[in-house]
Amino acid sequence: MITISEEAQSHFAKLLSKQESGTNIRVFVVNPGTSSAECGVSYCPPDAVEDTDTKLEFNGFDAVVDEESAPYLEEAEIDYVTDQMGSQLTLKAPNAKARKVADDAPLVERINYMIESEINPQLANHGGQVVLTEVTDDGFAILQFGGGCNGCSMVDVTLKDGIEKQMLEQFAGELNGVRDATEHEAGEHSYY
Repeated sequence: MITISEEAQSHFAKLLSKQESGTNIRVFVVNPGTSSAECGVSYCPPDAVEDTDTKLEFNGFDAVVDEESAPYLEEAEIDYVTDQMGSQLTLKAPNAKARKVADDAPLVERINYMIESEINPQLANHGGQVVLTEVTDDGFAILQFGGGCNGCSMVDVTLKDGIEKQMLEQFAGELNGVRDATEHEAGEHSYY
């Protein structure tokens, strides 16, 4: 579930040696499965461990994960990096914003997972987001842009050169293209 580098394990062991005996670390996700999800690490005294927690054994301590956070911490990595700026703990949790789905899950679920874990975090830098409204019978993902993407002159470039390219690569043979919901609505039934 969580990988902790040797450097990070040493760092945690050093910090925990100054705490009450039996104290471990707790790894958690605040607002799991949402675009505002954030990961954290804290001390976990022995009396704060719940029966439903998952305990992961590491070098000299356990990492404790609560039941709600567990699915969102799949493939998480904790490292302790030292560079010219000093040392810092880094926590990467690619599934914090969306629960990882199985490779054989329905196409809609896999597309939604990709949108939440890869595409929306990139669009969030510009205050934008995208949601899947449907997958058509002829294999087109219909996306609705929102937030900062609404009315943006670059939306077509983002759609074709960014999102569509990524999705066609990841869902080769399953998806034929990506369309903006407004482009889709302007079909035969529209009046000009």
